[in-house]
Amino acid sequence: MELVNKFNELVAKQKAYIYVLTLAGWDSATEAPRGAFQRRAEMLGVISGELFNLQTSKEYQDVVYGLFKRLDELDDITKREIKKAKKGLDKIIKIPKEEFVEYNKLIGLSQRKWEDAKHNNDYEGFKGNLEQIFMYNKKFVAYYNKDEHPYNIMLDGFEEGMSMKEYDEFFNTLKKDLVPFVKEVLNSGKKLNDAFITDFYPKEKQKEFAEYLIEVLNFDKNSGLMKESVHPFTWNTHSTDVRFTTRYLENFMFSSIFAAIHELGHATYEQQIDSKWDDTTLSGGTSMGIHESQSRFYENNIGRSIEFWEAHYPKLLEIFPEQLKDVSLDDFYRGVNKVEASFIRVEADELTYPMHIMVRYEIERMIMNNEVTVDELPKLWNDKMVEYLGIEPKDFAEGVLQDVHWSAGLIGYFPTYALGSAYSAQFYYTMIKEIDVEALVKGNNIKVINEWLKEKIHNFGSSRTPKELLFDVTGEDFNPKYYIKYLKEKYSKLYL
Repeated sequence: MELVNKFNELVAKQKAYIYVLTLAGWDSATEAPRGAFQRRAEMLGVISGELFNLQTSKEYQDVVYGLFKRLDELDDITKREIKKAKKGLDKIIKIPKEEFVEYNKLIGLSQRKWEDAKHNNDYEGFKGNLEQIFMYNKKFVAYYNKDEHPYNIMLDGFEEGMSMKEYDEFFNTLKKDLVPFVKEVLNSGKKLNDAFITDFYPKEKQKEFAEYLIEVLNFDKNSGLMKESVHPFTWNTHSTDVRFTTRYLENFMFSSIFAAIHELGHATYEQQIDSKWDDTTLSGGTSMGIHESQSRFYENNIGRSIEFWEAHYPKLLEIFPEQLKDVSLDDFYRGVNKVEASFIRVEADELTYPMHIMVRYEIERMIMNNEVTVDELPKLWNDKMVEYLGIEPKDFAEGVLQDVHWSAGLIGYFPTYALGSAYSAQFYYTMIKEIDVEALVKGNNIKVINEWLKEKIHNFGSSRTPKELLFDVTGEDFNPKYYIKYLKEKYSKLYL
């Protein structure tokens, strides 16, 4: 069909612009000098403007809306593409180009400004940018949907089909069934031999172990690489160019280990997506929640398991013989699964982690509902940390400034982290019915696990919705009972 060919041609051109913007984003987060950011923001604003023109052109609108009227004539894959394209087009055509460009400039400047504010513990220095970011997002939502709650629009943008109703049900289940268990574990008083956790681990040696992990988890270095950044993340343009970062804290080695394993999970997902989707709008993981399920699976189900460390603790001992000379395998395993009320989300243990997400979800919900202002966020953040974890951050860097997400405009992203952990548990209980995960991890045969995930999840890119994919793999709709079961089984053995 001629319209389909034209659609593919226009998509290819848009993807070329997105490629350039994405590459610049990788450079911004890893290597660009600080002095470059003002000029960079101006140049990227021009490219963003050109992309906006492509994405809102009359030609593109005619093709997408024309094909949407003829959905019955299209194959299932093209139908999925056109539905997604129309959903995006319905939003973007209602945003004035000048505001779209200004917003992209703002985001380009805000991420480095956030880094400086975090480093200097300076909320006032970032507050103005943050206020503008929330303002723009509220304004954009109002342009294309005045009837739906603005936060529902933001949530659906990261996890198709999810709204406050579904998230409220999920988080209320966690509050009822998990929060009391978390408090029981935190109050158990069980002592761990954990002094080694905050010993001094030289950065270069940590890098050596991170490189070892790349090999262990079968990451394809011909199609990707690892670097360092302030906040670990994964970046990709297609399955043959997938990059990720970790960060190194010399008094907390676990940060680099588990950030690397986590991001390797994201990166493996992207590398294993079928290349047939590269020239379509269905390349890339299907949602943030499904993506997070993969990173959490690698980080927690594999990386924090006793089987993983039975296989790889000898290598870590080889690299850090002095620091770990008096630390048994059992002590180390308990150390990597230490539960404590902590301030930093990315370094939180897997049991208390969803508490960190509830803090962010409730704050976003309130600010998108105009219940609070950015001036109130630091105190609100601290109050909620006290409510859920019984601790109060001592400064902004430990509290409201710790995450990069808001500086990048990623409002509605945080809830997918907890959702992804719950998806991961549901996938895991399906997986162990079909393959012996523990034996494979202990035998350092991660390749078989990767292949299972590729066949069941990764291959499909975003050709299936998250709800469709979850049901296809597990035979059930989303059910958080698996998440609660997994956490209670594991941590009861460790602490109770």
